[in-house]
Amino acid sequence: MIVIITTKKDQGRFSNILGAAMTLVNNQEQSEPGANCSKPQTVQAIIGHSGSTPTMSFAKIVGNFHIPVISHFATCACLSNRKEYPSFFRTIPNDFYQSRALAQLVRHFGWTWVGALSNKNDYGIDGITTFIKSATEEGVCIEYIEAFESTSQYTEILRIVNIIRSSTSKVIMAFMSHREIKLLVDELYKQNVTGLQWIGSDAWITDDSLADIYGHTLLTGSIGFAVRNAQIPGLGSFLQKVNPSQFPNSIFVKDFWEHVFDCSFTTSKLTKRCNGSENLSDVQNSFTDLTDLRFSNNIYKAVYAVAHAINNLLLCEENKSSSPNACLKLAEIKPWQLLNSLQSVNFTTPGGESVFFDSNGDSPARYELINLQSVDRGKIDVETIGYYDASLPKDQRFSMNNVKVVWREGGDQVPVSVCSTSCPSGTRKAMQKGRPVCCYDCILCPPGEISNKTDSVDCLKCPVTQWSNTRGDACIPKEIEFLSYDEIMGILLGLFSLIGAFFTIVVTLIFYIYRSTPIVRANNSELSFLLLFSLTLCFLCSLTFIGRPTEWSCMLRHTAFGITFVLCISCVLGKTLVVLMAFKATLPGSNVMKWFGPLQQRLSVVSFTFIQLLICALWLILSPPFPYMNMKHYQEKVILECNVGSATGFWAVLGYIGLLAVLCFVLAFLGRKLPDNFNEAKFITFSMLIFCAVWITFIPAYISSPGKFIVAVEIFAILVSSFGLLFCIFLPKCYVILLRPEINTKKHVMAKINK
Repeated sequence: MIVIITTKKDQGRFSNILGAAMTLVNNQEQSEPGANCSKPQTVQAIIGHSGSTPTMSFAKIVGNFHIPVISHFATCACLSNRKEYPSFFRTIPNDFYQSRALAQLVRHFGWTWVGALSNKNDYGIDGITTFIKSATEEGVCIEYIEAFESTSQYTEILRIVNIIRSSTSKVIMAFMSHREIKLLVDELYKQNVTGLQWIGSDAWITDDSLADIYGHTLLTGSIGFAVRNAQIPGLGSFLQKVNPSQFPNSIFVKDFWEHVFDCSFTTSKLTKRCNGSENLSDVQNSFTDLTDLRFSNNIYKAVYAVAHAINNLLLCEENKSSSPNACLKLAEIKPWQLLNSLQSVNFTTPGGESVFFDSNGDSPARYELINLQSVDRGKIDVETIGYYDASLPKDQRFSMNNVKVVWREGGDQVPVSVCSTSCPSGTRKAMQKGRPVCCYDCILCPPGEISNKTDSVDCLKCPVTQWSNTRGDACIPKEIEFLSYDEIMGILLGLFSLIGAFFTIVVTLIFYIYRSTPIVRANNSELSFLLLFSLTLCFLCSLTFIGRPTEWSCMLRHTAFGITFVLCISCVLGKTLVVLMAFKATLPGSNVMKWFGPLQQRLSVVSFTFIQLLICALWLILSPPFPYMNMKHYQEKVILECNVGSATGFWAVLGYIGLLAVLCFVLAFLGRKLPDNFNEAKFITFSMLIFCAVWITFIPAYISSPGKFIVAVEIFAILVSSFGLLFCIFLPKCYVILLRPEINTKKHVMAKINK
């Protein structure tokens, strides 16, 4: 015998549930007249109850007697506990899967800031708890969690409405029945709280009674999961043939008949009398409407699951006749036998739906994604916009149809519900203290760090040779800085170098043209021409410091500078010695000039220069200068410079130049009071004073200058010292040659000497 339990208003009370359970277990129901006496002595299976909470109490009691209980509507995940409910089955999916599906749905549409509501029974509490856990795993934050019942006081409803009004989330997950959602929406409508996107559970998302409430328009655009709809072959013709005469003892059929035809089987002055000849095919109501059979199909599957289980027990074969279950009669089937048979049931409905139960008595979790496209007075327009199948791989479980979705209150744009807007690339998220992780500020990445995707938690450091762009979303090669001809400073320094070389060549031409004049001959013309040649090289060697440093240019710039300057100072030193020796030679009995004649002068210049050549050669052999990418001074750019290689070699070259310059200055200073026409020493003193001052100043400037400015300082020192030598030594002579030719005579020179 199979018993189907249906819902009545008071059937959820524990006393009624306990009484019904004990009645069924003890088989105390009354026999109907004319009933088949071959029925089993005990109930073999029970189909029902519809609610999760009453089913928990009922199934726990009946489970002790191993009687199968198959529910079509009890969805609480707690009922999957086989230890507490060993005989429970259901043809509706476990809410655990619905809650997870709802969490994925929320994440799919980018809603990371939602409110959560439920009723206070097991269905609501378990469902919303699982949803919150799954939503958190999906990166969704819950702004508030509230629960109430349809029997809650009005002040409780007002409190929740105030929470919704003051919240910033625009999406609400409502895991409750149609009774609670109608109460809440009516109050929201009264207080003009609008602009909410509702997400519904299967208990209310397809309920027709939603169209009868005052705030029905607020529910337009709601989405949620519902069990799959199906068509039951033959159900329509069967329902139209239902008549009270077929079920004379059924109070449910009588109540239904009186409600549909507005009549009464008892004598009443207010309504007409039912005669049983009324025809259901003449009326249109929810009973004969076959467009939505979601839960009816679950009952259909439950009945057929029991039928298949019984059929499997009744099947027997001759070669299995010795089996204890072979060739059983219907009346002989025990509940525990049917329980075992149900566990292995597997069949396909005429609609193509596979029906089976897992080890916990659960059926496959398959849902349709529902969109309430319009909710008008007396009618709701339900559209299936997607599907969810928990048996598929995670990335394939959820799919959307190519159907236009109607959003909140009839809108056509996907609502936005976030605590904080997405942080664009170039920024990172900084959590707001004391608030959920979905609430954050967007902080710009510091220079040298980037984020190349939205909602980055951290900024990534760029490689050492790269730097962040202005948007902070990509690393680009660092700007390579060196003194080049493409910038004003490089152009000016190069121009002054060429001007200096040009002036030197002009002076050389003047001296060559007037080489036979007394002033040129009296100032050691050979050393003068060699000095002018070395000064030209000094001006030109500064050009090697401009441009992109290479291995060869780095070696050339320092060695060329060191050698040409030593050659220049050696010539000046030679001229100073010539002046001193020449004056000594005019004294009676002096033969000094034979020890410092032209040959000795040449040898002194060569010797001084050779020492510098030797220093440079050792420097280049042991540790030569090389191009170096300096990233210490600036983080955002690379300074391409020449590393001196050996600091000892570099300072040895400068030190040797300085030694010769000091020696030349001292000798020139000693000869500063010699007769005017031979007094080159005075001008050499000035030139060496400028030279020493420049290079003494150069040392701290060289050490403290960053990047390309260190090269500019070195070029500046070369140019200033070279111009100092050129102007101080040769400008006075050019003045006499070109502008005072009357004093550029042998008679005038001899007169000065004699005086």
